[in-house]
Amino acid sequence: MDKASFSIHEGKPIRCKAAISRKPGEALVIEEIYVDPPQPYEVRIKILCTSLCHTDYTFCKLDSGPLARFPRILGHEAVGVVESIGEHVDGFQLNDVVLPVFHPHCEECRDCKSSKSNWCARFADDLLPNTRRYGMTSRFKDSFGKEIYHFLFVSSFSEYTVVDIAHLVKLSSEIPVNKAALLSCGVSTGVGAAWKVADVEEGSTIAVFGLGTVGLAVAEGARLRGAGKIIGVDLNPDKFELGKKFGVTDFINPALCGEKKISEVIKEMTRGGVDYSFECVGLPSLLTEAFNSTRTGSGKTVVLGIDKDLTPTSLGCLDLFRGRHICGSMFGGLKPKLDIPILVDHYLKKELNLDSFITHELKFEEINKAFDLLVQGKSLRCILWMDK
Repeated sequence: MDKASFSIHEGKPIRCKAAISRKPGEALVIEEIYVDPPQPYEVRIKILCTSLCHTDYTFCKLDSGPLARFPRILGHEAVGVVESIGEHVDGFQLNDVVLPVFHPHCEECRDCKSSKSNWCARFADDLLPNTRRYGMTSRFKDSFGKEIYHFLFVSSFSEYTVVDIAHLVKLSSEIPVNKAALLSCGVSTGVGAAWKVADVEEGSTIAVFGLGTVGLAVAEGARLRGAGKIIGVDLNPDKFELGKKFGVTDFINPALCGEKKISEVIKEMTRGGVDYSFECVGLPSLLTEAFNSTRTGSGKTVVLGIDKDLTPTSLGCLDLFRGRHICGSMFGGLKPKLDIPILVDHYLKKELNLDSFITHELKFEEINKAFDLLVQGKSLRCILWMDK
């Protein structure tokens, strides 16, 4: 695509196709929509491919609360090319290959400049707006002129979308776009949790609770760090063979533990507990087991799953007093604009395994089939191509 092919739409709405979630729990509907031009600090991008995450499925079913909004364009794992640019945008040009990311990185606030975390004090506290700097103003309208809600500031289930530059990372043209799309959420979250949050050392032992995309990415990150034992915990026995591709050395099926708790089994396997545990499902009871499976005095538990009901979790005060740690992790502790290029470099050096996460590739129009594969547990990541 040359520059001239984009300039014809500059400053004007673009008519394109999008998969719209009209009502909670119902199949997405492919419709023609209008995408407005970008405002200052925004970029309009043409999506090349997008993938599905369990978060998309969760929100398409959400029928109550402030985050339940319909009609909506979901999707937050994708790669696109810059089609047009708003005012005050530096660092991006037409035709740049870019990765939209749900977690902001303004590069200017105190936290973005700090090495202590990947939080963005300027933007990250508020998930309610449609657009990052313009509140509930939407860039999407349906064919009747009615506004459509955005999703996580990305909305990649559309041929075109508008993204704030705080949520945009420029990519190397060397990485295949279907592999790069995985770095928008799940894989980065898992690998980053092992590298940035836990800082797994060579020879250490870890336990991963839940071997979905995030859990397997944790294992992959720990493998690259040289972990000595990587224990995968999952109810699906097929996950063990799959997990081996990402470094899982041992497997526990909770259904086969009898009367023993998972934490007790892990302590027996590791002579006292693992150095690091990662809860990737979002169940309070599983978080307790993950915490209890770590070593007294030094064990660290990283929380990656979120309970949909936000149920409080109870942990032993004495265990905390005796030196165990627990912490949360947003986007694996990664600062998108700084750390995603590092992950890309590891992939290009054939160190980071991204290929095995892609289990299916379909046309964008087959998006509901892709959701079915995800719900049935038959897919890790399904890539949806816009132009195939």
